[in-house]
Amino acid sequence: MIEMKVSGLALDEETQAPVLVLKSLDDKTTLPIWIGAMEAMAISLTLNDVKLPRPMTHDLLLSSIEALGGKVLRISVTGLTDGTFFAIVSVDQGGKEVEIDARPSDAVALALRAKAPILVAPAVVEALAENKPKPGIATDGTDDWTDILESYNPADTKYKM
Repeated sequence: MIEMKVSGLALDEETQAPVLVLKSLDDKTTLPIWIGAMEAMAISLTLNDVKLPRPMTHDLLLSSIEALGGKVLRISVTGLTDGTFFAIVSVDQGGKEVEIDARPSDAVALALRAKAPILVAPAVVEALAENKPKPGIATDGTDDWTDILESYNPADTKYKM
């Protein structure tokens, strides 16, 4: 598994969809994941250290896990199938590790709140390295996905909430 960090949120210029941008700790690998607007907001709130008077869904999930004696150990982006990413939240519950299926956007929002590591399976990175089209976005095959990732600059398309 490759440990990554949230590099930021961007807005896909073609679809206007939010994109969660993960980068490896050595900044050599970038993984863009297209997400929903509400999930982008949940991630943005945590990244910008915004405190709300009432808990959001991911805050509720974290406090529920903790109230039941659990601890979020890590989240793992485990797969990419037909443009859909898959993730798992790993929770320690009294010495027993429990894996919970999750969307990557929800898993990342939870990991940020729990200050838990974000891991990505090498197969996910490899799938993107094979010049696969952007998940959920049609392509005529003329865009080279590697060129897009290498030219990515978070300052150009920062997603603001």
